[in-house]
Amino acid sequence: MSKPPALVEVLLKPETYAHHPQKVELVQTQMSFLFLTGDYVYKVKKPVDLGYLDYTSLEKRRFFCQQEIELNRRLCPDTYLEVVPIVIRRGQIHLGGEGGIIEYAVKMKQLPADRMMDKLLPQNLVTGEMVARVAEKLAAFHHKAVTSPEISAYGKPEAIKINTDENFSQTEKYIDISTPSDKYNQIKAYTDNFLKSNKSLFNKRVKDGRIRDCHGDLHAAHVCLTNGICIYDCIEFNDRFRYGDVASEVAFLAMDLDRFRHADLSRVFVDAYIRLSRDKELPELLNFYKCYRAYVRGKVTSFMLDDPYIPETEKTSLLATARKYFELAESYI
Repeated sequence: MSKPPALVEVLLKPETYAHHPQKVELVQTQMSFLFLTGDYVYKVKKPVDLGYLDYTSLEKRRFFCQQEIELNRRLCPDTYLEVVPIVIRRGQIHLGGEGGIIEYAVKMKQLPADRMMDKLLPQNLVTGEMVARVAEKLAAFHHKAVTSPEISAYGKPEAIKINTDENFSQTEKYIDISTPSDKYNQIKAYTDNFLKSNKSLFNKRVKDGRIRDCHGDLHAAHVCLTNGICIYDCIEFNDRFRYGDVASEVAFLAMDLDRFRHADLSRVFVDAYIRLSRDKELPELLNFYKCYRAYVRGKVTSFMLDDPYIPETEKTSLLATARKYFELAESYI
């Protein structure tokens, strides 16, 4: 594991924060450092270019911090607070205040970890009523979500194929590591054939206005079942991953409920969404998009195997998780 940057070491110290937390916990994703302080979370973007996102300049990180706040307020309005500059003052790194800006952080209220759907599912603490309420919130969000000719174009089969082709090219290096070559070839053949033989269905979805500016990353870890429902951490770094068929968004959470071996809740969630949205064609696309979303999660988890800041001990469980996602993707064929 590489040594964390000096900035990380400073933000791990409780005295860095004005509200004086008792302790600070670090959580990493492939693209961010998150500092959990009890009352608030501060999220700092890593200066990386992953192909599908580019955080390499300070100006880009500032822009995407602002985007993150604005876009996430759509489904989680009270949680996303502000963009905080990180500055150098008299040779020392400080959170906020005057000084030369060296970085930015998204400041959020810290949501209760024990109320996250991915924590509740293994304990059988998620009910059919809960997932129906998530479906209700999602259907209302999709109904008013922005669409336009530019956004709608992302639902055309040729645009979807750009995303699926990118998935397969970006996972070639993980063949026979996190995904066996036969699985890779089967999923690729299924995906290409489905897109080819269902062109009229995809084009009808465009015509019917089912392509919207969605959340883009709707899996169980991003749903907090607290006072009300907070769906957070949407994709801010690449518009084309947010622009898509509402069926793809529904399939994402349905797939994740399957992953937790709650196919019953997955069905309740999908049925509730179809009833509320009157989207009668969604079942025809459900397995295709479940396969696509499971594959994306397998890909993103595989990427973390190359992150120098993630300890090797963690990478063993990440590899197991990636393999499970690829197996799940294959199960929808």
